[in-house]
Amino acid sequence: MAAKKPVIAMMYDFDKTLCTTDMQAYTFIPNLGMSADEFWAKASKLAEDKKMDRILAYMYLMLDEAHVHRISIRRDDFVALGKDLKLYPGVEEWFCRINQFGKEQGVTIKHYIISSGLREIIEGSSIYKEFDDVFAGEFLYNENNVACWPKNVVNYTTKTQFLFRINKGVLDISNDDDLNRYTPEEDRPVPFRNMIYIGDGLTDVPCMKLVKVNGGCSIAVYQSGKRDKVKDLIQDKRVDFIMPANYSENSTLDKVTKDIIRQMASVEKVKAHTKTQLAATKK
Repeated sequence: MAAKKPVIAMMYDFDKTLCTTDMQAYTFIPNLGMSADEFWAKASKLAEDKKMDRILAYMYLMLDEAHVHRISIRRDDFVALGKDLKLYPGVEEWFCRINQFGKEQGVTIKHYIISSGLREIIEGSSIYKEFDDVFAGEFLYNENNVACWPKNVVNYTTKTQFLFRINKGVLDISNDDDLNRYTPEEDRPVPFRNMIYIGDGLTDVPCMKLVKVNGGCSIAVYQSGKRDKVKDLIQDKRVDFIMPANYSENSTLDKVTKDIIRQMASVEKVKAHTKTQLAATKK
């Protein structure tokens, strides 16, 4: 029986990492007759005035403003917004190419989203099918399929739990028992050394740092002309690399990511040799 291939997990933020701005800003916010700046300022003020989590505040404000403006907020309405997302260059072709490269290196590549945006909108995007799982904010819907309450909230610190879920293979959000149960490192499906996290800024720092200090690689991407927004991340050793958000073939991001995968695959091959040698000494 062939040995199971090692898994490398690639984890992405979504807003300003794969798409060019906050996902709500393409269609939902303009439909309210507001600018993105106005909406986010109102959400921030709500959070500050009520001492709320900022992600809960924006999700509440989406529902509240939709009611005021008589905008439908059924699940299908949010999913439909995904078709309007504008992705960075090369994103749509990225996954197939990286998967094939991983196969050539003897590893399996899995892709995950860890986002403070909305799962429903991501589901409507052209790339949703590329992900093994999506961890993001999500609404609870009533019997009429109308959004009525935040079901799942992902903020900058709760993002880190999903690294451990991927590490241990416990992807069911409702399953905390198995997540918190002790699992020997060698029995975990995706060791931290085989993780690559790609994000765009401060809300990703806890995940970036956690992956980096545990032997994986973290990459901060930036829009053209906005390098200054992320340069402190590499100077402060919170990430391994900063580079433009261009996912096209032969871009800097493409080349560096392949080098990282190649290195991780080589480490796994060496570890497999060591394991074989140890097993032989016990015969």
